[in-house]
Amino acid sequence: MKPQTQPREFFLDSVRAYLMLLGIPFHISLIYSSHIWAVNSLTPSEGLTIFNDVIHAFRMQVFFVISGYFSYMLYERYERHQWLKVRLERVAIPLATAFPLITLPQLFFLAYFTDKFSNWSTLDFYQKINMTVWELVSHLWFLLTLVILTALSFYLFRALKENKNSRILNIIRDADSLGKISILFLFFGLIYAAFNRSLFLFAPQLLSNGAFNFIVMQTLFYLPFFFIGACTYKFASLKSMFLKPSVPACGVCILLFAAYMFNQHVNTPQLYSMEIDAIITSLLGILMVNVVFSFSHYVLNFQSPIITYLVNASLFVYLIHHPLTLIYGAFITPLIASDWVGFWLGLVFVFGIAFVLYEIHKHFPLLRFLFSGKWQFMKKEKDDGLAQANRQQTER
Repeated sequence: MKPQTQPREFFLDSVRAYLMLLGIPFHISLIYSSHIWAVNSLTPSEGLTIFNDVIHAFRMQVFFVISGYFSYMLYERYERHQWLKVRLERVAIPLATAFPLITLPQLFFLAYFTDKFSNWSTLDFYQKINMTVWELVSHLWFLLTLVILTALSFYLFRALKENKNSRILNIIRDADSLGKISILFLFFGLIYAAFNRSLFLFAPQLLSNGAFNFIVMQTLFYLPFFFIGACTYKFASLKSMFLKPSVPACGVCILLFAAYMFNQHVNTPQLYSMEIDAIITSLLGILMVNVVFSFSHYVLNFQSPIITYLVNASLFVYLIHHPLTLIYGAFITPLIASDWVGFWLGLVFVFGIAFVLYEIHKHFPLLRFLFSGKWQFMKKEKDDGLAQANRQQTER
């Protein structure tokens, strides 16, 4: 492994952690929004619906840009096969751990304490398997997507590192304005939308297939964001572009947020709502990279023990928050008349328990390894065991 030559960019660590943790208010507000979920309040809140839509419109696009950035940073430091091993361990091990420890118990909770599986007896075998896939993957979809993107990047990053002469790389490398990058992502959004429309017309059953959605559709949508994140590390001009505040980008983002919400609540699939959604979120996602990067670089680019703690805790807290949110929605939400009071109490409930569980799991090296994919926790346990054995031997 090569030593790290660039200084640590603390603002990117911070943003990645905050985007992860932002999933908690997103899911709690989902309870009180007009969107149909496994648990919902009796009367949806218009304000919390808007709040939920705003988060959902951009959060994961920016997250995958940062993931691509850090993935390529490590690619430059490791030999290719070692990089693949390290990266897959970091995402595949927590994914494999969360299935039996989090989403499988969550699935049984949904079956026995919510109406999610109320029509189970009327479903055929395929429908039961498909529904199980949706609920078993659940909020872990982003880890599955990262596993697939990491495998694809084993080949894509080699072309990027060798600076091969390809049309897309040339466009990205030579882009001298945010407008040109936005046009490129508008093009990606149109391609994705055309593919989605083709499926809607000729194979609509695939759009409701959980495995196809998680493996194919999510990967296709987030691949450009992941790759542009890698290019941001590779090309200094692109990084400078994202770090430079842009008033026009902020203005366009506001318009796109409004268009997104209109499309979500007024439009229908027959009138191309899914395709318009893909186009809007592709363009909004890349413009929000500029907004988030430039703002966070200004206010978050410093080292802090609190930020370091949140960075280390964010993955575990995010993984564990989802069943806690469902428990809150099923048992406590019906007891609270006010949606906003319920939302704030939900934040206290979920964040509080999640961080307590995080502190508890830190005392068990095996759990720390399983939820992070970092072997040093197991090595530390082994070293501590050897040290204790040596002390006991000395005392004898």
